[in-house]
Amino acid sequence: MQVSEQISDQPNFDQNFDQILSTVTFDSKNPPNPELIDACVHCGFCLSTCPSYRVIGKETDSPRGRIYLMDGINEGDIPLSPAIAGHFDSCLGCLACVTTCPSGVQYDQLIEATRAQVERNHLRSLPEKLLRQFIFSTFPYPNRLRVLLAPLLVYQKLGLQKLLRSTGWLEQFLPKQIKAMESVLPTLTTQAFQDTLPELIAAKGERRYRVGMLLGCVQRVFLPEVNNATVRVLTANGCEVVVPKLQGCCGALSHHQGQEAQTLELAKQTIDAFADLNLDAVVINASGCGHTLKEYGHILKDDPHYAEKAKLFSAKVKDVQEFLDKVGLTAKMSPLQEQPLTIAYQDACHMLHGQKISLEPRRLLRQIPNVQLRESVDASLCCGSAGIYNILQPEVGHELGEQKVTNLTDTGAQLIASANVGCITQIRKHLQLQGHKTLLMHPMEILDYSIRGQKLE
Repeated sequence: MQVSEQISDQPNFDQNFDQILSTVTFDSKNPPNPELIDACVHCGFCLSTCPSYRVIGKETDSPRGRIYLMDGINEGDIPLSPAIAGHFDSCLGCLACVTTCPSGVQYDQLIEATRAQVERNHLRSLPEKLLRQFIFSTFPYPNRLRVLLAPLLVYQKLGLQKLLRSTGWLEQFLPKQIKAMESVLPTLTTQAFQDTLPELIAAKGERRYRVGMLLGCVQRVFLPEVNNATVRVLTANGCEVVVPKLQGCCGALSHHQGQEAQTLELAKQTIDAFADLNLDAVVINASGCGHTLKEYGHILKDDPHYAEKAKLFSAKVKDVQEFLDKVGLTAKMSPLQEQPLTIAYQDACHMLHGQKISLEPRRLLRQIPNVQLRESVDASLCCGSAGIYNILQPEVGHELGEQKVTNLTDTGAQLIASANVGCITQIRKHLQLQGHKTLLMHPMEILDYSIRGQKLE
């Protein structure tokens, strides 16, 4: 029985609140699979790779501990209380434990099912509820997000952001989640307020492939230059690019936070937007989106109208780096500077652990003359962005971001390459906080510079 149903049966809610919380459990709709839970032998290999455990240091904030809690709730031995729900909320969903686990535990499926249960059955506080409603009714919808950002553009252009940050006013008076949102706000331009790419962009020279491109929701607003660079790289390498006008959010943000209904709706809209376009591939330049797009077959498996469509769609989805590495670069590459350029490539979690893509982007970057790659310590550890994690859990997110930037800059690299919008905003924030001038670019921007013969400043 859901919390809302229990509350409606209680004439005196305040008196019975503790009693309600002590009896809340998972409902019968897709609880964490006991067979997947039983695959965990509690060996502890996941602990050293789990970012939340490394920061918080509690067993209950580790994959092994959360699996124990899932099992307890399934068996009726543990209630889904606010404290227990908090341990599920503390998970970044980075999937590092999936890569590490010697027993092959499918923690990604377990946490996905659990988060949906938490959203349906856990009674959140009013501030939590309002913040989540705001995020999920704004971020996945680019035009709504643009309305929100219009006054923030003025805020930046008038110098108010710089002034308020320097005085410490934001730190002193804003709620921590609002401070976290403001802290990762990129420098906005007028380009963020409209989609400028045409629906069809011809290949340069002979057409080798016809690909569809997903613009993303936050990506097209916060980093429109990345989408523009991606199109130029694709067309320079013989790809005709189709950009469906009706596309919106892919549902990644909602999916990672257990918002089932919204995820299903956005997934179906995305499939429809790319239908009947005769595409060789659907490419995406943001790792979190790419991972979710490849999961559509699983996400929509119970939908009689979309289950088969979703499988066929997911089979065509490729990260743009994965796609270009497979088909090969044909455009001429130029050095980005006269001297050797050192680059530290940052592995986004849903690229490395979710899509198992690691070598492909490195192979592409090495094709640029005079490029040398450097690897950081703890390269596979999450940067703390994790979609909206750095907003909902700002303290843990901040510590992980600080650690990530320290490790990346310790390589001495002149340039950091990152292939996810959340990682880019998080790393940029901590570069500024630590006073580093290290360049930060998406790999598609780097390749675009090389193809166009543009030098780094």
